[in-house]
Amino acid sequence: MLSNYLPLIVFLIVCLAFGVVVPIVASFVGPKRHLAAKDVPYESGIVPAEQAHRRFAIGFYVTAMLFIVFDVESVFLFPWATIVRELKVFGIIEMGVFIATLFLGLVYVWRKGALKWDE
Repeated sequence: MLSNYLPLIVFLIVCLAFGVVVPIVASFVGPKRHLAAKDVPYESGIVPAEQAHRRFAIGFYVTAMLFIVFDVESVFLFPWATIVRELKVFGIIEMGVFIATLFLGLVYVWRKGALKWDE
């Protein structure tokens, strides 16, 4: 039974080791000196008027999170659509509940004003 999962376990160990080893090796091997060429504006030749690190309005982050939630949740509709005939009435009711929950979430976010860009 464990032999069925051995490739997956080896893959996870290799991934974790790669994620730990590469940053450590890069900190030892990478260049440490600051060059004047790094301060030159990239490609356009236009000197930046302000720092690149500035704060964004929370609306950008809320919109991004909403997009991720609704996008990922809508992906669940595709597998359901392929087997809807096998699920019969139970599948239709369950997917109706799922879509109703998504719709209620969208209405809630809309009523809270998270989708307004003019403020």
